[in-house]
Amino acid sequence: MIPVLALLLDRLLGELRRGHPLVGLGRVISWLERRLYRPSRLRGALAVAMLLLPVGLLLVWPVPWWGQALLLYLVLGNRSLAEHGQAVAEALTAEDLPLARERVGYMVSRKTQALTDTQVAAATVESVLENGNDAVFGALLWFLLAGVPGAMAFRIVNTLDARWGYRSDRYLQFGWAAARLDDLMGWLPARLTVVTYALQGRAVAALRCAWHQGRLCASPNGGPVMAAGASALEVTLGGAAQYEGYRCDKPILGRGSAPSADAVRRAVQLVNRGAWGWVGLCALVAAVIWGGAL
Repeated sequence: MIPVLALLLDRLLGELRRGHPLVGLGRVISWLERRLYRPSRLRGALAVAMLLLPVGLLLVWPVPWWGQALLLYLVLGNRSLAEHGQAVAEALTAEDLPLARERVGYMVSRKTQALTDTQVAAATVESVLENGNDAVFGALLWFLLAGVPGAMAFRIVNTLDARWGYRSDRYLQFGWAAARLDDLMGWLPARLTVVTYALQGRAVAALRCAWHQGRLCASPNGGPVMAAGASALEVTLGGAAQYEGYRCDKPILGRGSAPSADAVRRAVQLVNRGAWGWVGLCALVAAVIWGGAL
């Protein structure tokens, strides 16, 4: 089963230290932005189309099963996400706030220099929960729906949204297409991620938080995901966050105490259990289908 093999590769090898495709993608995105940027929705849509066009070639180019497992592994980020989250938790446990701020800065786009220890923990939990959807569950679901091209397209669009999907003066128009396409492709994965988190703790409360609190967020997908995850972890997220060029007052998400290093560790475990639950379910469904065919 390809998702099982891909997740095993991710677990054993982790993120490539050199030559990772997503790092290369980031350089291509920067290069393309320098050449195409205008405060124009049309220019932004053209940039998105140019980056997705090569993925379409995989629809007509057959990839063997081992190649599919390898490519899916390259777009998954489960172990990397866990390692980044654990690194912040270790710094918080050691009461090294400057180091914790530095490490959470690798995970979030907000400014981290003035964050308190509680704000660092909250930002890390938010990132782990939201990226669990983006880097794990969304990639797995799009693989199941459209194979390797689907998983790759999802991760490209997700990366573009992370780079261009801001409501700042620079990206409000240019990043519009990336943000809207990310909302569209992420809608179903986000709802399944909500269920994945909810089933692991306080299911009814988590679903209620996702429904009532999630709709208050600017992100129609990230809001419900973070609200459900926070409720399952019994913590409260949200509040003011300073980004480059603007400030965002996020709504209160979840229900419980203020997050700490322990909440970060439990968020990592929440994503890990969910990922293995997904691939286990995929393997079970495949076994049933193959058994019926035989």
